[in-house]
Amino acid sequence: MTTLALAARDSSTMLRRNLLRMRRYPSLTFMLIGMPVIFLLLFVYVFGGTLGNGLGGVSGGRAAYANYVVPGILLMAVAGTAQGTALSVAMDMTEGIIARFRTMAIFRPSVLTGHVLGAVIQTMLGLVVVTGIALLVGFRPNASPVEWVAAAGVLAMIALALTWLSVALGLVAKTVESASNLPMPIVLLPFLGSGFVPTDSMPTAMRWFAEYQPFTPIMETLRGLLLGTGIGTNAAVAAAWCAAITAVCFLWARSLYDRKTAR
Repeated sequence: MTTLALAARDSSTMLRRNLLRMRRYPSLTFMLIGMPVIFLLLFVYVFGGTLGNGLGGVSGGRAAYANYVVPGILLMAVAGTAQGTALSVAMDMTEGIIARFRTMAIFRPSVLTGHVLGAVIQTMLGLVVVTGIALLVGFRPNASPVEWVAAAGVLAMIALALTWLSVALGLVAKTVESASNLPMPIVLLPFLGSGFVPTDSMPTAMRWFAEYQPFTPIMETLRGLLLGTGIGTNAAVAAAWCAAITAVCFLWARSLYDRKTAR
């Protein structure tokens, strides 16, 4: 069997292992979906009437704010998956399964590939649910089918990038408990960007950070695709951020994994 065929076979086996884990522990998926849904309901029904009236001087109320906030909620759902992935990787590295894999004739990187592919699939399924609930609470996109596909592609890019980051964080964590805490700052980034309020309403220092952090161009790209607002250079910046995070975290994760499994 060629190296490529071995890699594909073992990666599909590890993917199946992670999908079975997702099926056996559905509470993990519900938790990942639950947090962004709670924030969606909170911001739309509690704050939406007031915040919606301040969006660009348009008195749109709750309906306008529902449209504005959904891209940030979707990014929260993507970021929330990172915590579960870091936990799964840390459990593998600390509970002895990797030692068993080392005794088998398997393609070693397939363990990481299975985690990444499984997490991306879980993320995209969760995003479908969150989007459906957003539509029920008043989200009204005007995107064409092509724009929907493009938006899904943007979400898949950031999901892949954050998954590799969470894999690296799971590998660098000393314990499973610490692995659950390391990805937490990622979940806060939509709050510190244009996810919930426009950046021009923020103080100067906060506005500077919000405009140049990775999530803001991604959220603005999603708004442009789903709601027809201007995108400008945000799509190119978003793609560059996703590519850079994926490349750096992939190399970091591979280095950590090779170092730990070589012992």
